[in-house]
Amino acid sequence: MNNFSNNLNFQKMLDINHSDAKKLAQLGLNTIVNLLYYFPKDYLSFRRTRISEARTGEYVTIAGKIVNHGIFDCRKKPELTLQKWSVRDKTGKISCTQFHNHSYYRSHKWRVEQYELYSPGTLVLVTGKVKQDSYGLTINNPTIKVVSLADAKASTNSITPIYRLTKGVTNELILHCTEAAIAHTQGWLDPLPKKLRSRFKLIDLATALAHIHFPPNSDSLEKARHRLAFDEFFYLQLGLLQRRYSLQQQPGYPLIATRKLLNQFYQKLPFTLTQAQQRVIDEILSDMEQLLPMNRLVQGDVGAGKTVVAAVAMLATIESGYQVALMTPTEVLAQQHFEKISTWLEPLGISIALLTGSTSTLKRRCILQELESGKLSLLVGTHALIQDTVHFNQLGLVVIDEQHRFGVEQRIKLSQKGITPHLLTMTATPIPRTLALTLHGDLDISLLDELPPGRQPIETKLLTERTRNKAYRLIAREVEQGRQAYIILPLVEASEKLDLKAAIDEYQHLSENVFPNYQVGLLHGRMSSAQKETALARFHNHQTKILVSTTVVEVGVDVPNASVMLIEHAERFGLSQLHQLRGRVGRGTHKSYCLLVSNSKSEDAKTRLKVMETSQDGFFLAEMDLRLRGPGQVLGTKQAGLPNFALADLSKDQVLLEQAREAALLAIGKDPTLKRWPELLQEMSRRQPFEQVSSELPTLPYG
Repeated sequence: MNNFSNNLNFQKMLDINHSDAKKLAQLGLNTIVNLLYYFPKDYLSFRRTRISEARTGEYVTIAGKIVNHGIFDCRKKPELTLQKWSVRDKTGKISCTQFHNHSYYRSHKWRVEQYELYSPGTLVLVTGKVKQDSYGLTINNPTIKVVSLADAKASTNSITPIYRLTKGVTNELILHCTEAAIAHTQGWLDPLPKKLRSRFKLIDLATALAHIHFPPNSDSLEKARHRLAFDEFFYLQLGLLQRRYSLQQQPGYPLIATRKLLNQFYQKLPFTLTQAQQRVIDEILSDMEQLLPMNRLVQGDVGAGKTVVAAVAMLATIESGYQVALMTPTEVLAQQHFEKISTWLEPLGISIALLTGSTSTLKRRCILQELESGKLSLLVGTHALIQDTVHFNQLGLVVIDEQHRFGVEQRIKLSQKGITPHLLTMTATPIPRTLALTLHGDLDISLLDELPPGRQPIETKLLTERTRNKAYRLIAREVEQGRQAYIILPLVEASEKLDLKAAIDEYQHLSENVFPNYQVGLLHGRMSSAQKETALARFHNHQTKILVSTTVVEVGVDVPNASVMLIEHAERFGLSQLHQLRGRVGRGTHKSYCLLVSNSKSEDAKTRLKVMETSQDGFFLAEMDLRLRGPGQVLGTKQAGLPNFALADLSKDQVLLEQAREAALLAIGKDPTLKRWPELLQEMSRRQPFEQVSSELPTLPYG
């Protein structure tokens, strides 16, 4: 491919003026490659129609001869130039008007070119929406193309691409420029090796680009989308796998533990590990005994016991003479982990500390000194762990909980506190395989797919405003029997724009009017750390019987005595989040309930909530969430680091993603550096910000 980054060359190749080039630049379209990969947002299908059969409101394509053609200045709006055609076929006549808003269209040169192009008798295809005015049928801002007699006869139906536009940029301008750009793809080398294209039945890249913009028919369009969506998945997987290969070239620290501490730990545990926990522990310990640094994700449903698995990895690390860092996204979760892990490890003589944004200056200074000297073996904390002032003596293991809430840079920054430490990431949010491959294709994944014995299924019921009192009666009954309850709301304060209950207002209403005889507590994200700790401590200690809260309790809050979870405006939450919230109850031996209150009339919302009623399987719910709401809503695109796909659809293209993964594995298997396929390496570096294995990458040959 040639270098098209020069703006003047770009204009010349597309046959556009400087003004149009500036307009395109607003959309980031300043190279041939950018233009070709600016895919249509939608398509309009037009049927070939005789003029006499054209009806108002229809999108049609008409073949006919130009009877009249004229260019006029608009009297009422001098900045407008009107270009009018009168087109006739054997059955009738139709007028067409194009509106041009720029001084260029008033130039003598342009007008001469237009009169020569559209002289009377010229055969054209006119595409657009039919309207009726006082003079008869008309099409405003049509697409008009001069054609031969053979082309006119061949045209039966047409598919016209529709692009995302901005001020001053018309669909016709992008169509014109894209058509010109496609002409320059002749002779381009397809970066995807021919054997891979053949194996996965993919059309060549030049054809795919041509047909995604100008599809001859719907079958050609689908084949083009299939190839280009495959590419989006393939280059992502290639980058992830190459990054994994790169990590494996770095020296790791094999942890050689006597397992004396581990045996003591197992003996002191008040419960027996599940087979799934033992399997995942074996996978982790096997990884950590290797010369290569571990890079593993532990994915488990709510209550599957990820924390104890992580504790085993921590003990093995500490017993081998190294330190451990555990990072969580919230202070509530950090405090929860600190308390639980302390009860397990401190009796074994392990020094452990908690570092968050609210840690006092004096305590923080003491923690950092002990950490740097090596006296402190395990540091639990929030983002505070990645600050520059935090120095480990010898960091051997990084554990990150609810890892999807952290950015890649934050995870890397913590790992850089040591020299290639082992990395163990955990999530209680079940992730569908398509999302797991997309986000974590460079990780080994372990599944905790078994719940500890004795965990009872949580009875889930969908209620409306009319049946709300059933929920209140159930809560009162459970509290009278010594249990506790959560009431979850989506907002902290009432919103004028949204008709939703707010935590503060609802807290006052419930404590004064509904449950005046019970102690009602309040918890939300705007409270200070001390206030949150106090609210949680009172709930832990059974002083508070009913906790009104926002989704602060979604992750990490563990109160086995809580048996009721009431979620207001349940339609506002995704299935995975509802499942997380539901997982706050059912953690003890008592029968538990999850009550979903919703008055939504939306059929989609009702469908999702009905699924919650019938399933306790977090992985199934995650798959359903992906299908019903899409990946961006399931995890939060920005937060989760989801790539932006122009054509690929994670909720529908699972098979395509698997094929792309297979193709990437084949390529990496033959040559992890990809040097044998320079075009492939160039294309991946254009698309992906991943660090490359080779430090001698060729310069990109196109803009």
